[in-house]
Formats: sequence, C-alpha cells, structure tokens
Amino acid sequence: MATVKYFLSCFWIFLLISGCKINQAHKESANELKFFGAENKNIQYTGRIDFSNPGKPRFYQPGVYLKAAFEGTSCSFIVNDEVLWGKSHNYLQVVVDDTLLFRIKTKSHIDTIDIVKNLSKGKHTILICKNTEAGIGYVEFVGFLCRELLPLSFKPEKKMEFIGNSITCGMASDLSVVPCGKGEWYDQHNAYLSYGAITARSLNAQWHLSAVSGIGLIHSCCGMTVTMPQVFDKINMREGKSDWDFKKYQPDVLTICLGQNDGIQDSVTFCSAYVQFLKTIRGYYPNATIICLTSPMANAELSASQKNYLTGIVNHVILNGDTNIDKFFFSRQFHNGCGHHPDVEEHKEIAQELSVFIKARLSW
Repeated sequence: MATVKYFLSCFWIFLLISGCKINQAHKESANELKFFGAENKNIQYTGRIDFSNPGKPRFYQPGVYLKAAFEGTSCSFIVNDEVLWGKSHNYLQVVVDDTLLFRIKTKSHIDTIDIVKNLSKGKHTILICKNTEAGIGYVEFVGFLCRELLPLSFKPEKKMEFIGNSITCGMASDLSVVPCGKGEWYDQHNAYLSYGAITARSLNAQWHLSAVSGIGLIHSCCGMTVTMPQVFDKINMREGKSDWDFKKYQPDVLTICLGQNDGIQDSVTFCSAYVQFLKTIRGYYPNATIICLTSPMANAELSASQKNYLTGIVNHVILNGDTNIDKFFFSRQFHNGCGHHPDVEEHKEIAQELSVFIKARLSW
C-alpha cells in the first residue's frame, strides 16, 4: 500500500511539473507574437480604401481585400466595425494559403480574430476580403498579430473592375449558414465568391467591385435616391461620400452590369444615359477595355430588351471612334439564390462564361 501511495504521489507531482512546462511553453509561444500595424509595408491593399488615417485604413465597398505573408503556425488580426445602426455586422472572408476559406461575422466594434491556427511551420499567406457592401457599414483594418510579417512575392499586374448592383456585390448568394428568409438581409452576402472576384482570380488579376445593391443607371429600386453615375467617383458609393482618386487604380478591363433595377425603360432615355456614362468612364480610364453585360438575373423579357439596348449603345460608341468596347450576353437566367439572385454555384458559372469571353477578347 505504501508503495502504491508513493507511486501516486510521484505521478501527480510529474503531472503538475509537466503542466507547468506546458503552460510555460504556451506563454513563450504567445510572447513570440508581435503586432504589425496596418501601415506595415508588407501588407498589400486592393480596392477603394480611405487611407486618411494610415493606421486604420477604412473600406466600405464589397470585395475590398488585403493580403500578407507571415511566418509561423498561427496569425490573428484586428478590425474595427462601424456597427451601422448599432446592429449591423460585416462579414469577412479569410483565405489562408489560397486553399483554406473561413467566412466570419464580426461581433463588436473591435474584433480580434484568431481563426488561423495549427498551421505547419514556415511561410503562409493570408487574404482578408470584405464580403458585405457599403450599406452594412465600413470596416477598418488595425493590424496583424503573428510571429513575423514577410514580403509577398508579387501582385498581379492585370487589373479588373466590375460595375454593378446587388448581383455584382454577391448579395443573396451564400446560403451555407443562414437560409433565405432568415437572419438579416446581408447574411447571405459573399463578395469574395461573386462572379467578378472569381473571374479576376481565374485570369490572375486584381479586382475592384464598384457595386451597390438596388442601384440602377437611371432608376434605382427600394427607395434609393442615387444612381450609379452619381456615385461612381466615391469611396463610399452607397452614401455618395469621399472622393476616389482614379489614378490609384487603372483597370485593363472594366465590365458594366446595370439595368436589372432600371427594368424596361424608354430606349432613347436609357441608351442616351448609358452613352453619357460611358463617356464619363472613358475620361477616368482612357485605356481600359469596356465590356457591357446583360444582367445574369434578367428574365426573358428584360434580357431581350437589354440585348437591344446594348447592341445599339456599343455600335454607336464604336461608330463615334471608341473601338475599345464590346458587349457580352449571358446564356441564361441565374436565380437560385435569395430573392431570385444567383447563388454561389451560379456565380461560378457566370464567371466561367465571362472569363472565356475576356480571355479570347484580350488574348489573356
């Protein structure tokens, strides 16, 4: 019996000592983490971003993203959420090593997000993308917590921009967590898996999503008082605030997907406004290839009208000397998401059709 008691006493002492060592190892590991602020030069930013406070770059638009490389087995980051109306919370897409995808929702005004854990030792990449749009409020990036930030090897030279409405935002597409009719109206947003972002990645290009749900060319829906031509030059396109400097980003290809919220309009009125908007865009982007798209959400009647509109618009612009423009008509209606929007799988199909066309058109 004495021998057993002695053995048990030694065993518990061993566990206590081992536990102390394990806890100490955890502390030492935590102590290895450093804070790297948002202004760190190893962080790559893409999108319409307000850098008036370099330590807290602010972004509103869907699809704005940043990328970094880090050393170690884990990485956390800190973001501020506007929490618009005191209740709206943005969704973010976090992508690690181009393979691990995490879709998360912020919980407060200040969030430390530490989902990137238990990786293999060595160099890893992390991409953080704003999945929700300007109408959900802004996000500010504060910085990373990791062992070391490393330089990224490159940034794609090709640049793309996608002008549009809720479809281009990726609204109502992701039903993986919250089904249609449940939660908040933005719970199904996924800009990272929208057709524009997918198209750009498939063509190894950067992307901007210049989109607002409900917006139109001459007529917006849902009580919205602004149209795309009125807010296209803004960082916060939903509210038409903060001027954007177009010199910061010159796309090689720009697509326009407007008209779903306009509906069938007087052809002269609609086409005249479209041509004027094209002139405005050409003033900002003298060298971009512009591609005018039908709405992938349009029913047969609206799709037929849009094909007529865009054929006439593009022919008119070419006849007037601007030949760096084209049109593309989607093959069918995509409407398996909430409110008859395309879902994530359909966004992949839309991107596939568009990517094939752009690759052939520009010999990419």
